[in-house]
Parts: sequence; C-alpha cells; structure tokens
Amino acid sequence: MKATYKKYILQFKRPSGTSRGVMTEKETYFLILESGGKRGIGECGLLRGLSIDDRPDYEEKLQWVCGNIHLGEAVLWEAMMAFPSIQFGIETAFRSLEAANPFVPFPSAFTDGTQHIPINGLVWMGDANFMRTQIEQKLAEGFRCVKLKIGAIDFEAELDLLRSIRDRFDTKTIEIRVDANGAFSATDASEKIDRLSRFGIHSIEQPIKPNQIEAMAQLCTETPIPIALDEELIGMFAMSGKEKLLQKIQPQYIILKPSLVGGFRGCAEWISLAKKYGIGWWITSALESNIGLNAIAQWTFLQQNPMPQGLGTGALYTNNFDSPLTVSGGELRYDKSLSWGFNF
Repeated sequence: MKATYKKYILQFKRPSGTSRGVMTEKETYFLILESGGKRGIGECGLLRGLSIDDRPDYEEKLQWVCGNIHLGEAVLWEAMMAFPSIQFGIETAFRSLEAANPFVPFPSAFTDGTQHIPINGLVWMGDANFMRTQIEQKLAEGFRCVKLKIGAIDFEAELDLLRSIRDRFDTKTIEIRVDANGAFSATDASEKIDRLSRFGIHSIEQPIKPNQIEAMAQLCTETPIPIALDEELIGMFAMSGKEKLLQKIQPQYIILKPSLVGGFRGCAEWISLAKKYGIGWWITSALESNIGLNAIAQWTFLQQNPMPQGLGTGALYTNNFDSPLTVSGGELRYDKSLSWGFNF
C-alpha cells in the first residue's frame, strides 16, 4: 500500500465571520491511499485557530502516517490521538479504499438518493443587513431550521434580527439555533441567554469560552434555553475524561465535528456517553471541502438522528470540488446523476 498527501487551499466566496475573526481561506489536506489498483481518499480538515492539532509539526505527522501506512487504520488512529483531523482523514481514506466506489465509503439510502438529511441553514456573522439578507435567503430556500452565528455585532442588533424572524414565523414553523462561539463572558452570559429566550430559541451553542467548567455547569443548570457544547469537547481524548466532563456540566446537547473530536470513532464515543446521560446530540461539519463533507454526511445518515444536522458548507468556496451533494428544501441530498470533479 502506498500513501501520499496533498495540501489544498480553499478560497471563501465572501469573507466569513465568526466571533473568532474573519476567514478568507482555509487550508486542508487530502490523504490518498493506493493498493491493488484501487485508490481511497480522506480529508484531514485542519481548522486553524480552533483545531487542537493546529501545530507546527502537523505536516510532519502526515508524512509519518504516509511512511507507516502499512501499520493499518487502527494502529494509525491510536498513534494520531492528539491529531483528530488526521484521525478523521485516516478513517475515511481506509473506508474509501475498501469501497466499491471511493466516493461512497458508507453506502445507504442516502447515497442511493432515496432518502435525505434535514439540515440547518447557516447564517454567517456580518453587519445587520448582510445577516438579514442571509436569513431571507434561507427562508426562501425552504429551510425550517436556521442557525445564526452571534457575538460579533451589537447584541441589540442581533436581538432585532431574531425579533424580525419571530414576528413572521412561530416556533412550530421555524426553528432557530444560535451559536455564540464562546462570545459571552461568564458574568453576562446568563442575562443575554435570558433575553434570547424571549424569541423561542431551540438551543445556544457554546455561550462562553471552553474550560470554564464551573461557570458552564451553572449555566446549564439555570438556562431557559438548552445549551449545546461545541468547542468544550475539543482536546478531550480519553473516554474517562469525556464522561467526567458530561457528568460535571450536564449540558442539554453536544455537537460533534468529526475533524475536531477524533473522526467517526471519536464521535461514536461521545454519542454512547450522550445516550447514557440523556443528552441530545447532532453532527456538524467543520468547513471541510466536499470530500470531507461527503464522508461526514454519509456516516451521519447511518446514525439515524432525525434532528436537523449541521451539514452543507460546500457552497462557501470558489474552488470546491463538484460533487453529487446538493441542498434543496432544507435537506442535504445525494444526486447520483451528478459527477465528482475531483481527480486523484
């Protein structure tokens, strides 16, 4: 078996804002396996500034994986414990290599095109007019669940945006999720969550920065809006540590990004604990190209979670790869009549 990797820079169509700053491009890496005349591909979706494996030796680790690919998926996955995005790439590349079609690592009714995945429509941060335009677009496209990134503009303006949705659509018609990306302080989070709750919010992701365990636990106890942990899960490798975190904070939801929490195996560990403690969960992509998004979507479908998932970032980039993935009526779909624009 031979393994190589390629670096690729994804270019945003429009600078995309979060509370951590504005992104204009995103680097990613493709792990390519060759064996017996077949090829497999996996994406190592590094996210600078957020991934625990955003380290100077990242490419050095990829080189090591390629040089030791004969060790197999399980051994390599364990060896890359501190590099969750590489773990995700390893898992996907091996599944892709084993599959009849390298772009269908997890065949199902989803890849047959007969069933689809409900997803949320993502509204990126920007000025109020830009965010309002996005909201109108998502509603016109048929989304019944919209997720707003908040925390970058004036809070009162964000409340006005939410008010504008609720003036027209009740909670049964449109589900609203908000993602603060840790933008609130521990001292003002409770008040802001209370004000947000007046607009029938489904959930709020990561209201305060991670690693404030006591403060987050207190918020989860008192909150009028269900709280979803996101960044809080990053860097948790041991099963015992994951369980201790959930026992202490007792969140209402956890959000799982395979590139950030150790691939599918890492997600499966979190899901098993969430079920044990009665915690809800959903899967979210993390700005991967259509290669990574494709694998995440296929695996997500197999989990049979009926909630809207956080998938569908493919349209963000000018130089993404053509794929059978399409979004229609608030669902991610796999259109078998469309071809892949990725050449190994």
